[in-house]
Amino acid sequence: MDTESLSKSSAAAKTTKVIVLTTVMFTFISFWRAAAVVVGDLGSTAYYIGGIAEQFIGKIAPYFILLVMLFSYAVRALYIESSPLFTRGGVYRVVKFALGNWFAKISVSALVFDYVLTGPISAVSGGQYFSGLINDIFGLAGVNIHVDRSIFSMAVAVVIVLYFWWENIKGIEESSDKALKIFVITSIMAAMVLIWGVVTLLLKDEPFFTHLPAFEIKLSDDAYGWLKDFGWAKSLGLLSVMIAFGHSLLALSGEETLGQVYREVEYPKLKNFEKTGVIIFIFSVLVTPGVSFLGMMLIPDNIRPQYVDNLIGGIAMFLYGPVWLRIMMQTFVVLVGVLILSGAVNTSIVGANSVLNRVAEDKVLTDWFRKPHKKYGTTYRLLNLIAIMQILTILLSRGDILVLGEAYAFGVIWSLAFKAFAMVVLRYRDKRPREWKVPLNIDIKNFHLPVGLLLIFGALFFTAMTNLFTKPIATVSGISFTIIFFLIFVTSEQIVKRQVMAKNHMTEEEFDKEENHKILEHFNLEDETAITPELIGSELPDRLMVAVRDPSNLGHLRKIIEETDTEKTDIIVMIARVFRDKQNTEVNQDLQEDERYLFSEVVNTAEKIGKPVIPIVVPTNNAFFSIMNVAHSLAVREVVIGLSAKYRPDIQLQQLALMWGTVHSDENTHIRIRIITENKEHTIEL
Repeated sequence: MDTESLSKSSAAAKTTKVIVLTTVMFTFISFWRAAAVVVGDLGSTAYYIGGIAEQFIGKIAPYFILLVMLFSYAVRALYIESSPLFTRGGVYRVVKFALGNWFAKISVSALVFDYVLTGPISAVSGGQYFSGLINDIFGLAGVNIHVDRSIFSMAVAVVIVLYFWWENIKGIEESSDKALKIFVITSIMAAMVLIWGVVTLLLKDEPFFTHLPAFEIKLSDDAYGWLKDFGWAKSLGLLSVMIAFGHSLLALSGEETLGQVYREVEYPKLKNFEKTGVIIFIFSVLVTPGVSFLGMMLIPDNIRPQYVDNLIGGIAMFLYGPVWLRIMMQTFVVLVGVLILSGAVNTSIVGANSVLNRVAEDKVLTDWFRKPHKKYGTTYRLLNLIAIMQILTILLSRGDILVLGEAYAFGVIWSLAFKAFAMVVLRYRDKRPREWKVPLNIDIKNFHLPVGLLLIFGALFFTAMTNLFTKPIATVSGISFTIIFFLIFVTSEQIVKRQVMAKNHMTEEEFDKEENHKILEHFNLEDETAITPELIGSELPDRLMVAVRDPSNLGHLRKIIEETDTEKTDIIVMIARVFRDKQNTEVNQDLQEDERYLFSEVVNTAEKIGKPVIPIVVPTNNAFFSIMNVAHSLAVREVVIGLSAKYRPDIQLQQLALMWGTVHSDENTHIRIRIITENKEHTIEL
């Protein structure tokens, strides 16, 4: 390169603006935070599932709740297998890949119904606990004031939804931090209640096990739903078991969020995800059935109906100790209950946002919904929609826990049944090696039988079919909501299709080709007048830079992300945008389609591994010069590039070395340049 070209490059560098890309997808959380987000929903059911289940299946409810919690680990295995296959997994992506677009839309419509109801039932339950405590305190104080529990609980519920809506607007890291704090406090409360409750039972005159509820199924007429007038239905013992299991299934609430939160789990992803599952299992199998058993064993039968929607509060009032101490315990239980039930609202918003993002990525919803928040980078328009639907549900239900609980069961069971069936199909359609498999598989030569998956699917499917006829409220409301959302998705997809075809002058066949359905991230673009660590958001003193240009050639980026400790070193990912106009002065502030796709693949690579990167675009008239100029400005210790289709590795190293000599004058400043190919690595120290 001659002196004149170099001087032009230097002049361009002084006036070039770096374009910094921001997106919430580069935020990752620990397995403790991931578990806390899911437990926020699963654990919250301990506050209301015992009372709801007893209304339908009698005093045997705790046994079935325990059975559901044990079964939950089998359901969790579905997500441990599927999530590494589909980092942005969950029901929608898995069902779409296995069964096609129509089934995917149906399953995600049922799932959205699940999430829309998760928030209201949890928030209203928190309001019920709070109003019950206030009324008890007024009563003990002799104050003649009675708070209307329905109105008060609805008001509290709306406030809770609005609070966590704003937390999620600020991002998953903010909301998961709150969830972790709630998880810790709830664990302390649960340990106190369980230990204190067991001690109370041991101090009674009767032997401990005599307090256990009778192991006998006594279903109410309401439990049979539309089958209550059919004598044969009541005579089938197996059907009674399935009905009882179905009425306890609310305890599985929150499982789908496990699949949605996988993408945010930090490195090492699968190992941390398995730890997440273990934490969730230990917590839920101890707390949820434990509370239900204590409710039956401590609260007298004639008094327990008063605590249908306030079971743990009732337990607190029958613990061993003076009245003032029990009142203090009830107050603590209620306050913690409001917290964890509020956490379930957070879980529902996180899950619904993730699911609707998957739908929008596939051009089923318009890109308008995925526009990131200017400051926080979150998909705030989807979050607004979710909050509006949840608040409307709270107002329309009038704070009735039983109605919400019954309707809620539809989305839970059918989304899980679709997921299980899709995983069975994928065993035959997708032959990729699994990082982890659901156990119990028979392999004889070319014959494969996923016994474990089939057993899980069978249990979920037959429970779903049973619920279809025994839960009228769930069936009518669930099917209606699913049909409405399905039609919205189909209509929106057609609108998007016509818009894309018109914009790009495409035929329908061209649109349907796979390359036209690439998942493209949305990025906030921030122009900066200079290239400095502070302006691009690099806070660590140690940093390295990876130059990318081909979305199908990111092996060098993957290797760097895997080997770098991002808690100590920032990884900057750079595109050198070469000017295309003759005067070399035109700077388009918007990402071009190929650049957006490239950085979308960068996002996919980073979140698949679970480590953050900092993406930037630098306009230039010389890519080699720009790479080394940015490296010098950011004081990186290492520059990494992939193999060029145009230049040999030695020519690449020579050009980069020449540019390094041009941009820096300090002999004490050193840098390493690495060219990473599939089978070999070329390195030079400068």
